[in-house]
Amino acid sequence: MLELASILILGIAAQWLAWRIKMPAIFPLILIGLLAGPLASMDILLGYKLIDPSMILNKEMLSHFVSLSVGVILYEGGLTLRLRDVRSVASTVRNLLIIGPIISLIGGALAAHYFIGMDIRIALLFGALIIVTGPTVIGPILRNVRPVKKVATILKWEGILIDPIGALVAVLMYEFILTQEAGAPQFTLTAMVTFGKTVLAGAVMGVVSAYTLYYLLKKKLVPEYLRNVLSLALVVACYAIADMMAKESGLLAVTLMGMILANTRLPEIREILTFKESLVILLISILFIILSANIDLAQLQLLGWGTIPVFLVVVFLLRPLSVFLSSMGSNLNIRERIFISWIGPRGIVAAAVASIFALSIMENNTLSAQEQADAQLLIPLTFMIILGTVVLQGSTAKPVARWLGVVDKDPTGYLILGAHEGSRAIAKYLQNNGVHVVLVDTSHNNINEARMMNLKVMELNILSEYLTEQIELSDIGYFLALTSNNELNILACRKFRKEFGRDTSYRLITRNEMKFTSLVRPKDILFGNDVDFYKLISLARKYPTLQEIEIDGKESLEALLADFPASDAPIFTKHKNGQIKVVLAEREVDYEEGLTLAYMGEHITIENEESEEAESL
Repeated sequence: MLELASILILGIAAQWLAWRIKMPAIFPLILIGLLAGPLASMDILLGYKLIDPSMILNKEMLSHFVSLSVGVILYEGGLTLRLRDVRSVASTVRNLLIIGPIISLIGGALAAHYFIGMDIRIALLFGALIIVTGPTVIGPILRNVRPVKKVATILKWEGILIDPIGALVAVLMYEFILTQEAGAPQFTLTAMVTFGKTVLAGAVMGVVSAYTLYYLLKKKLVPEYLRNVLSLALVVACYAIADMMAKESGLLAVTLMGMILANTRLPEIREILTFKESLVILLISILFIILSANIDLAQLQLLGWGTIPVFLVVVFLLRPLSVFLSSMGSNLNIRERIFISWIGPRGIVAAAVASIFALSIMENNTLSAQEQADAQLLIPLTFMIILGTVVLQGSTAKPVARWLGVVDKDPTGYLILGAHEGSRAIAKYLQNNGVHVVLVDTSHNNINEARMMNLKVMELNILSEYLTEQIELSDIGYFLALTSNNELNILACRKFRKEFGRDTSYRLITRNEMKFTSLVRPKDILFGNDVDFYKLISLARKYPTLQEIEIDGKESLEALLADFPASDAPIFTKHKNGQIKVVLAEREVDYEEGLTLAYMGEHITIENEESEEAESL
């Protein structure tokens, strides 16, 4: 009872610590697992494990729990993969998923074989295990660094899609080991048939499961309170059935299931994703502590000095080689390629698959003593790669990104809270001028209206942590809170000031601020001291399209802003270089040649001084 409770408590504590030190949670989770497991069993310490997973679950049940948990994690990752995000970098992602595994497999195997003397077949399995990176480690790094959008998109897509590919290649290598030991000369035929069955089973179950859930949600055949748990049940069923059809095909099935659902327009998918996010945090916390604590001290002692050059080859040779070959002919510059080469931490799938296959090989009596010893080395060696890459790359990602200049220093995109008439009019103007804009709302009607206008919109709570993880927001630098809920507007502005690290979050004025004119008003008020939510909505209904007026001089600009029609509202200034800036209540705008003012209201004309003199004559 105490051990089970400790796993959960220590896991959540590690997640909090990771948030505080801005590191992927895997780092403190593995350390806690090692300290409570094999390190605690040292004679100079306790001599026994504080947490012993074998006392909670037997080997078979532990293997099943790990497999199903990884399936849920990959399903959640698949739910974030929308095809429209990857179109501009699709070729690079495709190459990373083809060339990367080949280089990691061969290079990792040769490094393990020559530096630590591992049998070539076991070494090939190790090479397959280090193919994967993983969303659980890539996500926190991207949130902390905020690189330019195309770099973030490549790393995110690779991190999710490479996991099932790595698992499939590991299955192929596992079959290689078994068939060779059984004396089967037809390795290629036997292994490839197994590989084909695995891919086919995963693809069929992924498609069938995705469309089953889509049909149930689309036809409203599931009550609202059962949507999340039904989705979880279908994911588990998808994984289990696929795995029964062909071993390790479940990872491909659930990832494909998530991808298909992510590219539908069902609003219920957002709710499911929010639920899965919390569940995945819990599963990762439990899994890494269990897997780390399950390592024996004898396995750790197998690690020698030869593991250091293996680590160096994986990080400094194989990863850069994969990235540079995969990005040939792409629109990535040299600095972006170097940064992507630097970010390749391994995650939960590598740890889980290593544990499953290593235990299976070690229990196989047909293997020689040397091969069983090499199989014992798989788990600690894989964990060493995981821990080393997470610590090294997680701690240096931000300074490396700044040094290379791949941080999105001046993001120009807009995030708008509210998808009502006023927000849609403002968003449409931004979109028409080539500015990336995303609306966020919880109203189904507002969401549907925005989608009909071909605007990007997300249906979820603005205060959700999930929101800031989205690739759609990687180039967002401005936030406009345009709802009737003053408290929500203020809270959201505080959140995004901290998120963006600069004062580019603005809101509408409140009724109390309009009423008490003697109060000192904050500097983040939008459009004017009399433009509250109700005036904005009223204007948008009368004038759904923003109008523009060209400013021909500093005096004209000052005169216009000082005496702006009370029935109208200035919204943006558009500059000669294409940059669009929001107009604040203070209306202090620096004039430059070619400046245009965008506003909501009736048509305005500016009479210059010469025409006024002519009229007076």
